Amino acid sequence: MMRAAGGRVKLALVLSEEALRRALAAAGLEAPVRYEDEVGSTNDVALELAGSGAPEWTLVAAGHQIAGRGRLGRSWLDRPGAALMFSLVLRPRGLSPARVGLLPLLAGVAAAEACLEAGAAPVACKWPNDLLVGEAKAGGILAESRVEGGRLLYVVLGVGINLREPPAEVPGAAGVGDIEAEALLSGFLRAFRARYQPAHPAFVGGVLAAYRRVSATLGRRVRATTTRGVTVEGLAVDVREDGGLVLETGEGMAVVAFGEVQHLDPA
Repeated sequence: MMRAAGGRVKLALVLSEEALRRALAAAGLEAPVRYEDEVGSTNDVALELAGSGAPEWTLVAAGHQIAGRGRLGRSWLDRPGAALMFSLVLRPRGLSPARVGLLPLLAGVAAAEACLEAGAAPVACKWPNDLLVGEAKAGGILAESRVEGGRLLYVVLGVGINLREPPAEVPGAAGVGDIEAEALLSGFLRAFRARYQPAHPAFVGGVLAAYRRVSATLGRRVRATTTRGVTVEGLAVDVREDGGLVLETGEGMAVVAFGEVQHLDPA
């Protein structure tokens, strides 16, 4: 914590490279770190590092992104100093490229568990990559990978979570509360590492079981629009081993592998 003017206690929302090292150490990890007060996108920096051979668990974070990115070409906006934004380099040996969609699901589980541990607002996961407080978006996850010769070379996993007030220019956004960024990051890394065993036979089942417990989408009627522009409506009943969402429709079962989902009924 930091002491503000007048003796009022102010939460340490801004990170540092030393804070990143402490967060990794709290999860039993040691890897290169990089922190910038302002950056275009933490994912862009991490992708460059991964392409240059950075080891697994390399961690990049920033206090503000000026060109943050989300899925489907969207922008990610943040309030400077009031969001946790970081990217991890992963090298998931033994994980098929067809199952890379499990990693953002695991990140969602880790974020929800970290928020609970830190005393933040309860967070649930909207398929495939949104973090919700109630029905408002408080964060998101972006996974980008490189495949060569049918093998995953690396995955960069980007996470952004609004802590206190969300950006005013983003309607319907939320924050998870006045919690310390380092505490939330440490909790995320511990929770993620505990289940990140991509070569283990139980990895897929474990991720899916954990995701089902924190899902805000399963059990609800949804409208899913695929990246090809096809719209499907139905009851979200499960998540497949590749991370795809399974819908029960009037014409039978359908699977949405990529795309956007709208919840049609209240939680």
